[in-house]
Amino acid sequence: MCGPIALALPVHRFSGVQKYGGILLYNLGRAVTYSLLGFAFGLVGSQFRLWGLQQVISIGAGVMILLFILSRFSFASKIPGMNRLNLWVQQGLGKLLSNAKNPTSLFPVGLLNGLLPCGLVYVAIAAALATMSSLNAMLLMFSFGIGTIPVMAGLMMFGHLISINIRQKINRSVPYFVGLMAVMLILRGMNLGIPYLSPKLEKESTEVSCCHKPQ
Repeated sequence: MCGPIALALPVHRFSGVQKYGGILLYNLGRAVTYSLLGFAFGLVGSQFRLWGLQQVISIGAGVMILLFILSRFSFASKIPGMNRLNLWVQQGLGKLLSNAKNPTSLFPVGLLNGLLPCGLVYVAIAAALATMSSLNAMLLMFSFGIGTIPVMAGLMMFGHLISINIRQKINRSVPYFVGLMAVMLILRGMNLGIPYLSPKLEKESTEVSCCHKPQ
């Protein structure tokens, strides 16, 4: 999501319909990237489901998020290629923002912004992985992108009115929310039989049944 990028977007260069169109295109760009990420991680999760590893994936995703929080998200930099990807995205965003002269130019900005590391995005990706379905994961991530439009649009339009003190309080509250989601993923994988929170997970059956009786 990246609030600082939203605050830096030049939407105030535009007026009326162009401003709102630019905000919508930017957020649609984010949603498209999130959808593609969801499809990819859901595809990976579906393979684990065939192996009967639903619990392992759910618990592992929750633990991974907790590691991100405890390391203040610096743990993400330990992933091979993450720093290079982050640098490439930031450089690309810098070029796109400097050349943003019309509302349509904000769509590719949204596409790239969807690749930036963010605590809430980590949670959404972990949840997408835990769906064990590429389609469900894609829909989940698209819904995440669309669902955050009101917050992002508010930042883009009125972010300059929010004091630094309030911004810092919001930033400090994010890890607690992310941590809560991580705990819920872990509980889900523990197979405790609690409806909605930790339902019983059934393993995929690979047994082949015979329809004909032997002669």
